[in-house]
Amino acid sequence: MATQGFADVHDPVMRDRIVELLRPALTAPGAVYVDGTLGLAGHAIAILEACPSARLIGIDRDPDAHEVARERLGHLADRATLVQAVYDELPEVLEDLGVDTVDAILLDLGLSSLQIDRTDRGFAYRVDSPLDMRMNQGEGQTAADVLNTYSSRDLSRILRRYGEERFADRIARAVVAAREAEPFRTSARLVETISAAIPAAARHTGGHPAKRTFQALRIEVNRELAALEAALPAAVGALAVGGRMAVLSYHSLEDRLVKRTFAERATDRGPRDMPVVPDHLRAELALLTRGAERPDQHEIDTNPRAASARLRVAQRVKEAA
Repeated sequence: MATQGFADVHDPVMRDRIVELLRPALTAPGAVYVDGTLGLAGHAIAILEACPSARLIGIDRDPDAHEVARERLGHLADRATLVQAVYDELPEVLEDLGVDTVDAILLDLGLSSLQIDRTDRGFAYRVDSPLDMRMNQGEGQTAADVLNTYSSRDLSRILRRYGEERFADRIARAVVAAREAEPFRTSARLVETISAAIPAAARHTGGHPAKRTFQALRIEVNRELAALEAALPAAVGALAVGGRMAVLSYHSLEDRLVKRTFAERATDRGPRDMPVVPDHLRAELALLTRGAERPDQHEIDTNPRAASARLRVAQRVKEAA
């Protein structure tokens, strides 16, 4: 697959700020940077250019991403090892490569331009396309499989949990009724079903009426929250002391997981009234961002996909007890 069509549209979210925060950990010769969500390699290119001594381990579950990323990396590919995997498989990836610890990690949890702009992938609710939504199209159930086989109760559960959709029950019942006439195959019919299920007054507030349902289906199909919940402690555990980890989240479910993991590891585990905290009870992480940083208005204006981004960065300050 050629990079034509992707070279100009991929604008890495908060690129300069991420480089600024990760670069201090990547100055030593042979420093290892892990991009756990490689995509089109926008962040990876910026990091490798800014850190000439660093090498990249690029992880992505999407086989199409590897072909495009390698071409976009160009001469920088000589300092890169690309691995097809999900980011929660980081410990196995590092073991296979013989790498004990790494110096910086980035998880950008948003969809890449490769997924959004390829209409055959089914991620976009504004374009009629097959209801796939798999980040790796070679395995697992599709969004159509979920819509056509899950019970009304299970559909409502994932819409409420992963999409925070207040009309989850109404949409689930409408989907089950509609699929009895004909199974769901493409996104346009799903969008019509969702819109008809939502009260008219609510269709014009809170963004596109299908946005939350499509988010929920994508998370379910790709097991995104389960993968993130497993990946966060594994990634912290892979960091060398002094190493830094950045996570870009795009909705509250992701950001809450990141916030909780970082907060737990950045807090001493001794009793509050203990005058001196023993070393084995001291925090493993130090937070480098105050809360979640947001892109500035200029970036949002030039790259609307950045609007919902939240960046949290932490540094490993001691080994785990």
